[in-house]
Amino acid sequence: MKSLLAFLALTSALTLPGFALARPVTLTTTLNDYGGDGAYLALYVTDASGAYKGSLWMAGGKSKYYEHLTEWYRATGGNTAEVNGITGASVGAGRSLEITLDLADALFDAGYTLHVDAAVEDMRDSPNEVAVPLTTAGAGMPVKGRRYVASLTYGL
Repeated sequence: MKSLLAFLALTSALTLPGFALARPVTLTTTLNDYGGDGAYLALYVTDASGAYKGSLWMAGGKSKYYEHLTEWYRATGGNTAEVNGITGASVGAGRSLEITLDLADALFDAGYTLHVDAAVEDMRDSPNEVAVPLTTAGAGMPVKGRRYVASLTYGL
């Protein structure tokens, strides 16, 4: 029950700032075939000043590896309550992660940025692998990552 309440609180914080309307947004993260173990991914949002606003999804369930998602970890202090209830399995090389979330309309065209941090066991960490402004014009346009992410796309 505690994890459900934490999940609902986080979802409400990101989907209803200022009591705005929300819309379903599909995030698709496709990984390169980098030849290693599954990647841990942290998807999170910052505001126009770069301040952390909340976590959307964590791919990879073992919290002992979260410190390798360095920008997310720095922003949250490694607080596992930030991802309690919003985690899934790590994502294998060459595979895709597709999730659909309700995000507040107020997050679009208002200076918010979607970030993806990535880490793979026995390989280099990739903080801020992808950072893309949340804009309605950017919906459906793939953004290339720096190391592990072949593309990140969000659809409205």
